[in-house]
Amino acid sequence: MAQYTIDDLIYLMSRLRDPETGCPWDLKQTYATIVPHTLEEAYEVADAIECEDWEHLNDELGDLLFQVIFYAQLGTEDQRFDFSTVVNNLIEKLVRRHPHVFPDGTLHSNCADNPISEEEIKRNWEAIKQQERDAKEAKGISRVLDDVPRALPALSRAAKLQKRAAQVGFDWNETEAVLDKMEEELAELREAIKSGDKAAVADEMGDMLFAQVNLARHLGVNPEHAVRGTNQKFERRFSHVEDQVLASDRDWDGFSLDELDAFWDQAKAKGL
Repeated sequence: MAQYTIDDLIYLMSRLRDPETGCPWDLKQTYATIVPHTLEEAYEVADAIECEDWEHLNDELGDLLFQVIFYAQLGTEDQRFDFSTVVNNLIEKLVRRHPHVFPDGTLHSNCADNPISEEEIKRNWEAIKQQERDAKEAKGISRVLDDVPRALPALSRAAKLQKRAAQVGFDWNETEAVLDKMEEELAELREAIKSGDKAAVADEMGDMLFAQVNLARHLGVNPEHAVRGTNQKFERRFSHVEDQVLASDRDWDGFSLDELDAFWDQAKAKGL
């Protein structure tokens, strides 16, 4: 039996959205209502990769692809765009942003003769993206922080906002200055805590986290990946603590914090 193709998937989506014979759930969806599903599928792809669950990564990528097909179907129905438009625009953009691979600006052009370093590639990429933003700005539709997606996870969006501001010179030159800023924000957080003003505490806590993201950026650390790694580490070590509690004849409230900390230290000693 021949394998299905992308054209079959597009056809399937059109059947699901058929006003007379389609699926009731799919028919009632809109751009906005499927966004949470898109984010969930993207996270499931990331989780499969982080867990090195290669067996299920294929399925998760399929689920994520289906989200793109769904949006394309909605665009077709609204006569805004279709899947072929999405593909065409993507290829045009990627060819434009990779002049070191497509020197004459066409998909099937010969590769450039001169090798280029990864650092040069990154500089060229950002320069081309800036040219694209400048072109939008010339039409009166772009500012420095425009097009940084609001739906990004907060840490990732903070890093992108800071990176964008840094491109126009709004940034510290030294990592030490960022550490000083963190100390300043920590002092302000302490004052807010003393005041008992919950709104102020939340505000200063946000500033503190934003400063930590800035430090991560200066150190070349992806803050989202760093926290995800720490979350996994916490899960492993807490699971060890829980194993010790379950192996005993005592409930959680029968252990002191010092005893639980001792279990935690055991987990660290085991490299968990």
